[in-house]
Order: sequence, then C-alpha cells, then structure tokens
Amino acid sequence: MQLSGVGVSPGRVDGPRVVVAADLPEPASVPAPVNLDVEAGKIGQAATSVAAVLSDRARSVSGDARSVLETTAAMASDPALLASAEKLVLERSLPAPRAVWEAAGEFMAALRAAGGYLAERARDVADVRDRIVAALLGVTPPGVPELTSPSVLVARDLAPADTAGLDPDLVLALVTSEGGPTSHTAILARALGIPAVVACAGVLDLDSPGLTVDGSAGTVSPSDGKVRASARTPKATWDGVGRLADGHRVKLLANVGSAADAVAAASAGAEGIGLFRTEFCYLSAASEPTEAEQRAAYAAVLAPFAGKPVVVRTLDAGSDKPLAFLPMGEEPNPALGVRGLRVAFDRPELLDRQLSAIASAAADTGVELSVMAPMVATAEEAAWFASRARAAGIARAGVMIEIPAAALCAASILAEVDFVSLGTNDLAQYVFAADRQLGAVAALNDPHQPALLRLVGMVASAGAEAGKPVGVCGEAAADPSLAPILTGLSVTSLSMNAVALAGVGAALREVDLETCRAAAADPNGDTGARSGNRAPARVSPLPGSGCR
Repeated sequence: MQLSGVGVSPGRVDGPRVVVAADLPEPASVPAPVNLDVEAGKIGQAATSVAAVLSDRARSVSGDARSVLETTAAMASDPALLASAEKLVLERSLPAPRAVWEAAGEFMAALRAAGGYLAERARDVADVRDRIVAALLGVTPPGVPELTSPSVLVARDLAPADTAGLDPDLVLALVTSEGGPTSHTAILARALGIPAVVACAGVLDLDSPGLTVDGSAGTVSPSDGKVRASARTPKATWDGVGRLADGHRVKLLANVGSAADAVAAASAGAEGIGLFRTEFCYLSAASEPTEAEQRAAYAAVLAPFAGKPVVVRTLDAGSDKPLAFLPMGEEPNPALGVRGLRVAFDRPELLDRQLSAIASAAADTGVELSVMAPMVATAEEAAWFASRARAAGIARAGVMIEIPAAALCAASILAEVDFVSLGTNDLAQYVFAADRQLGAVAALNDPHQPALLRLVGMVASAGAEAGKPVGVCGEAAADPSLAPILTGLSVTSLSMNAVALAGVGAALREVDLETCRAAAADPNGDTGARSGNRAPARVSPLPGSGCR
C-alpha cells in the first residue's frame, strides 16, 4: 500500500516509525475557580516557565533553529495573549487552562482569517497554547518524544519549535497528514536536509513497524522498520551572494513579517528584503495604529538592512482578514472580495498614512526603499498606487502579481510601475481554484505545476522586454530545485524565508545561465525539476499582451 502526499524536502529513507503525540484535549470549563485572582495569576507563572524552557533550548542550538525557538519563547510571553486569558478568568470564572485555550483560539482564528504567512503562524500559537495548558495541568506537553535511534517521525502536524529542535542524525524523515508546501515544517525540513512529505492523508492510520519515505516523489509506504541506506540532501553552505556558476546575478532576498524575522534573515545572509509583510502591525490593533506607531514598528524591522534594498508591501487586508478598525461587512466569497489594495480605494487616507510612515521609517534606517501593493488586477490600479507612493516621496513603486488577470496583462502593468513581484502562493491558489491552506488540494498548489510556471514565464518575459525587474516572493522561491527554472524564465530575484536562503544559494552556484534556460524549456529534465507526482509539461513564456 502506497500513500501519496506532497514531497517538500527531497531524499528517500527507510526506518522505524515513531508517531508524535496528538494535541492536548480541550480543557473543561468547570469547575469555576474558588479564588479568581489566584487562578488568573497562575497563567503568567505557567507562561514564564514555558518561555524559560524554550529559551534554554534556544541557547543550545544556533542559526535558524535558534531563531525559531526564540520567537516561540517570545510568543509564550506575549502580553496580549496573557491579558486576554486572565480577563476570561476574572470575567467568566473560567479555570486557567480553559481561559488560555479560548484566548489562544481567538488569536488563531484571526491569523487563519488573515491568510498566507499569518495563517501559517496559527500553528505557532497552538504550540504555545498547548505548552502553557500542559504546565497549568502539570502534564507533559505534546510534541516529539525523545529519540534514542534513527526514526521516521509521523504526526498530524509539527510545531515550528519541535521541528527546529530536531536532530538530523536521529530523524530520518518527517511525514505529516496535514500542512502544505508553505508550512513551517516544510521550510525547516529542507533547511535541515531531512526528507519530508506533507498532506499525506491516511498516514496516521498505517499500522506498520516502519515506513519508506520518498520526499522527492511525495510517497510513503509501509516497511519492516529496518534502517537502510538513504539518499539525503546535505546541509547547504552559501557565501551570501546570489549568483550562478557563470557569475550571472540573481538577488536572494528575505520574506519578513517582524523584527525577529528581519534579524534572522540578516544573520542568514539575505541581500535585502524582498517582501516585508506589514500586517503584523495591524493584526491585534483595536484601532488604526498612528503614523508614529507605524513608523516605529516598521523601523524595527528595516534596521538590520541599513544600506540594503528592501521592498515593503502595503497593508494586505480585507473581508477575509478581519481588522477591528476596518469593518467590511459580509461577503458571499471573501477570497474574491474587497482585499489588498481594494481596501484603499474607498479609504485612500489609510494608504496615504501608511506610505508616509513607511517613507519615514526608511529615512530613519537608511534602507534603499521600494513599496508594492497587494492584489492588483489591472494597469489602472497599478498606476493609481504608484501615483500615491510617489506623492508620499517614495521613488520606487511596484505591485504584486498574484491575480491571473495581472499576469496576463503584465506588460501593461509594468508600463506603470518600476518592478513587479510574483506572489506564487496566492497566484497558484487562484489559478487552480485550490485553497492553499487545505491539505486535500495541496498538490495543486505545488509551484512546479506547469500552468503556474507558464504564467511566471509570461510575466518575466514582459519584464525583460520592459527592462524592469521581476521577482518571485512566494514559496516557489524557496525551492532549490525550482530556482534554476525560475532563473531560466528570466526572474531577477528570489525572496524567501531565512531558513531557505543557503539551500537556494548553493543550488544556483551549481548551474550556469544556459543550464537554467534549458531547465525552463524542459522542467521534466535533469536540470532541476523534481520527479514523482510532479509532471510539468514544457513551459515556454508566452508573449505579453497589451491589455489594460
């Protein structure tokens, strides 16, 4: 019996199966505490102990793993989360474990509604929730058991803090029943060189002593549990300069959403920021942050990249990303409603204040600033955004290409802006009508899909004709096997999470431009594309249209 999922980190291994414990059961709402003040006080104490454990673990590792653990430790001490939980104890007489559970649930719902990068962080909150609840109940938190011999880990999903602490010498492979190519598990597995398959339905139901995992083909099969010779990807090294073997430059940039992300990206050698998601500044705000508050928050993120290029994306919000100060009303299909730049059409002052704050933060930190707008569909929308950016004193303006209509009209859009960046995560979601957060359709969101690559080629071709840069900032950019294909399609920069930089940088050093162009013309060949359940057809850039 062979199961299929989505291979997110290459390599083939055989080994004994170890199942990761499931999440904690939902805590009860009764009995009510006798002393509410004492009960509320327990929450801070438990959170402090959890943060201390995570911080101790962070000090024992380095690099990306340390950054992830430090971020999770900070989340465990988040004043907003703790205050919300304490309020539930005092106002609703809930036991502390239940209060933490419900408070975290509210945060997770907001993150999932936000979509994209922020939705992926909901798993982080669930991990912190379970650790604090376990501390309050005096039980062992769920997570990866202590391994004494090389094993294949199987789980519904893995928390980033668990993945970051994995020992590649003991973890032969990772298999999860949920998740997708953009999950934190996928990103860290690639960084650690651990073969991994996600969205593998039914893997938790297998009852066999071991598993054979093929992270390239995305397949999982029962085995006898014996460890056999494996083909694993060694951890990559990179000198911090994105270029091919023949010297052709491809800028390798970072996707960030917080100051911690920016510090990790700078430490990983990113040549700049290719996507700064500004949503983090708004997510829990009851009212629009003032221009001064925005300026300070943005400056904290930009500071590690003084003197380097940064691309700041303006607020990506809308009816599917509920913000307290932006009531949008009900929509029958929020994913196709008022979101991204569309929010600003009726509230241009909101955009203007943000652009002013971004410009001020750039001046404060000395970065080379560019701004771009999300969810742009037409050349007229691109021109409207560019004019407002320039009115705010920002010389370089671009847009995200994440709607198929924008890709089809890339030439006209490029006539209005200085650059474009392909958001392949959302672009794939719209091209294939497949929710990027749904494991059942994760294979359709695989960035190797030929329809997606064809659109990337169209946009990159239009950029080359216009003499303007075309970047990729979706998860496609973080795939070392896809980087040569994207380069061959004339993409000029790749922006990704910090943990992926070294792998992509090392992969590009192994090929020259001629090889990349051959890979783009035949992604089924041996020049970079993965095999197995991916079978892209020939990808040839189509001529850009002149539509508006």
